[in-house]
Amino acid sequence: MRRFAFSTALFLVIACTATSNAGAAGDGMIVKRSPHPVGVTLDKLESVLKQNGIRVFARIDHAAGAERVGLELPATQLLIFGNPKLGTPLMQAGPTVALDLPMKALAYVDADGAVRLVYNDPAYLAERHGITGQDALIDKMTRALDKLTDAATQSQ
Repeated sequence: MRRFAFSTALFLVIACTATSNAGAAGDGMIVKRSPHPVGVTLDKLESVLKQNGIRVFARIDHAAGAERVGLELPATQLLIFGNPKLGTPLMQAGPTVALDLPMKALAYVDADGAVRLVYNDPAYLAERHGITGQDALIDKMTRALDKLTDAATQSQ
């Protein structure tokens, strides 16, 4: 129950702070609007991740978890994914980054009914964990995540 309460609190923090259409929200999160429902947004992201050789570790349906305990939550799903070739050098440079890796993408319905796709900015993670000397890798991750999440949030 504590895990659920934490997940719900985390969702509320994200939902309250993630209001931009795209870009960094100033708190290390990149937020994009999706024209698709939550499930379709993450289906598209999962597909493009796998097409690019990125492993998907788990998908968590927070709304389904809420329903199982008799509570309501708008559609909210989390995708956990990563590439050890990129993540491992970061963990070698700053072991605490493993707290935030593998990467995660959250799709949810905001208070206005819009679907948002949110993920951590790799540069923010590097700063948060004091990682230096990995600028090229961070830039590569940033560009890849931007391209992959754009593919998931396009109108097509």
